[in-house]
Amino acid sequence: MAYRPSRRFKKTLLGGGAVLVLMSLNAPAAISFAQEKYHAYQIEQPGYKARYGSWEVLDVPEEYRTNAIHAALLHTGKVLLIAGSGNSQEKFDAGTFDTVLWDPADNSYRKIPTPEDFFCSGHSQLPDGRLLVAGGTARYEVLDGEVDRAGGGMRVKNENPDKARTFKKGTRFRSPSGVEYVSKFDVTVPRAKRDFKISYAESGRMLPWKTKVTAGEARVFVEAVEKGPRALTTEAAQYEIVGLKGKDAENHYGLAQKLTTEKQDFQGIKAAYEFDPVAEKYIRVDPMKDARWYPTLVTLEDGRVLAVSGLDDVGAVLTGANEIYDPRTKKWAKGPTRYFPTYPALFLTKGGKVFYSGSNAGYGPATAGRRPGLWDLDKNIFTKVDGLSRLDQTETSASLVLPPVQDQRVMVMGGGGVGESSRSTSRTAIVDLKEDSPAFRPGPDLPQGTRYLSSVIMPDDTVFTSGGSSDYRGRGASDILKAQFYDPRTNTFKKAADPTVGRNYHSEALLLPDGRVATFGSDPLFDDADNTKLGTFEQRVEIYTPPSLEGDREKRRPVLGEGPTELDQNGRATFRTENSRRIRTARLMRPSAVTHSTDVEQRSIDLALTRRGGSVTVDVPSDPTLVPPGWYMLFVTDEAGVSSEAKWIQVKGE
Repeated sequence: MAYRPSRRFKKTLLGGGAVLVLMSLNAPAAISFAQEKYHAYQIEQPGYKARYGSWEVLDVPEEYRTNAIHAALLHTGKVLLIAGSGNSQEKFDAGTFDTVLWDPADNSYRKIPTPEDFFCSGHSQLPDGRLLVAGGTARYEVLDGEVDRAGGGMRVKNENPDKARTFKKGTRFRSPSGVEYVSKFDVTVPRAKRDFKISYAESGRMLPWKTKVTAGEARVFVEAVEKGPRALTTEAAQYEIVGLKGKDAENHYGLAQKLTTEKQDFQGIKAAYEFDPVAEKYIRVDPMKDARWYPTLVTLEDGRVLAVSGLDDVGAVLTGANEIYDPRTKKWAKGPTRYFPTYPALFLTKGGKVFYSGSNAGYGPATAGRRPGLWDLDKNIFTKVDGLSRLDQTETSASLVLPPVQDQRVMVMGGGGVGESSRSTSRTAIVDLKEDSPAFRPGPDLPQGTRYLSSVIMPDDTVFTSGGSSDYRGRGASDILKAQFYDPRTNTFKKAADPTVGRNYHSEALLLPDGRVATFGSDPLFDDADNTKLGTFEQRVEIYTPPSLEGDREKRRPVLGEGPTELDQNGRATFRTENSRRIRTARLMRPSAVTHSTDVEQRSIDLALTRRGGSVTVDVPSDPTLVPPGWYMLFVTDEAGVSSEAKWIQVKGE
């Protein structure tokens, strides 16, 4: 049949012809317009899609548009988009916190009541399929020059060994000179510890017991009641609690070292919740011991979760206090001490050690905690791993365990300078953790220096990377509208279709059960190249379809039929299929929980595969350091690299 151009194609050609006339006059605006029109036409062509894939911007109903700061795929197939206050001081002050549950199967949405400001929290997949969400925002930052009342951390003491004491938000503390400060949050101070000491005289006679009381302590942020320099102090002092009298006043008081008008950073919360994907609601669990803002949560081989780093309740980076959540008891315990910058990229490795790639998302000095290494949690020993170039540009870089996880190779891609630096790097590097003395080696460069790059493991063992910007938070219209596949087998990048929506700070990408990639968020400082128009949060959702699922290939994808949702006693699962002879590989893929270019959840496990007539059997490794307990997506892929849709399987711990 002869090809007949569509009406849309004719319009594009006519428009392009008119633009060519303008181009002949060397009009820069016309040239740019012509390039955009041609690109819009080009990416819609079947041949282009078959080679590079395609993007689709979803129509999200206005009432469900949200500032997606966090995105997590649940075992129901739905995606939890958490905004909290969404980097909006106005919403924070109003107590308006958002979570939207999106079902990609039918593009439906549901708002979820959100009990805390989970903006910049941490999250991790639990063995039963719930999502642990911990930390978030207690107070927004106040920049230099905007702080008009002295403030800082007040250590509240309790010398009463009989009971704890709670002081409500608004409690006043008075300095020796009469200056008053008010607490901005509730604070509960544990009771004092009473120790009894027995001693003996030289004659051997037991002397009366001596009692030692160690005061209980908690910290709270306070702010001067009145403006002005009189409230500034850099000297340690004891503060009385206004309204207490007698013994109460003796037992309870405040201690502060420094109360100033310096910049006040974001402050974290201690709250922790589990999101139940079946009931579709948040369930409160015990809070953390330390408040955390920008923490990383990583699942361990026994299903417990390690919480690391973050800004505390007075806005300081935690100096190494980490803790571990037990999903069976719903309680937290002290973890090994180790300092990291905020949102460090930590990965569970074979044998149970945790690898820190050097990637992180922001707060902390440039000279501390930036070097990669293997962390033995049991012994609390950190062994540095060398070879990563441009250590001063690991902030806002992407990291992942390359597929399959059995290879134990970790890749770092892109990144930028500390803080609001304009520097960015195209550097990639790979480390093989199976080596006796592992060290990073250079990988192929990205097309250009990139911060906030999204990286998603695909069922065919490639890594899809997209978006990012070359400058801090997309400054100077520096969003990178490019995407590519990294192939670990050839150690090369291959072009993919260009996205149409820019993604920088506060953006996410994750693999969907149907094999496509969904992208969310972006929080640019400015919306123009001259940095004069304040940025607006990107609320559009854009989905990428890889070339293997385009056109006729999508119709030919292998299909997994009836099968179990958990493994048998031998770690196997069998599925009916009419495509057993075509199937070449099987991968078990952990669902993402991603924020701030940090996704420590995703991993792809190579499965042994047995074909029998109308069925395939997969065999899952029994090593929980490779396959932590939880729900996984099972994909099979044929000889052409076309994947099935996923089947969900739960891997249960011992």
